[in-house]
Amino acid sequence: MSELTGKQRKLLRGLAHALEPVVRVGKEGVTEALVAEVGRALDAHELIKVRFLDGKREKDRLVAELEAATGAAEAGRVGHVSVLYREHPDPAKRKIRFEPED
Repeated sequence: MSELTGKQRKLLRGLAHALEPVVRVGKEGVTEALVAEVGRALDAHELIKVRFLDGKREKDRLVAELEAATGAAEAGRVGHVSVLYREHPDPAKRKIRFEPED
């Protein structure tokens, strides 16, 4: 996943506002099962919220691990909730489309 622009992040945060977290990261951290669940959720929705139970330093590390393992990018974070985005590999199934950059 290429780096998101500020404009793209803003759009994604707006779209994610009404979403509920679909994945919760507990004390076990990032496991294979969690990565698989996040991957399935991203395939189904492209944009998901992930709730964390640990502190800020832990969230930074855990988000970086999730991004690396799933190919997703973090669009934003508020409190213990992070918004992750990964473009669907099939162009016909993409739900979120960005305007071309000028």
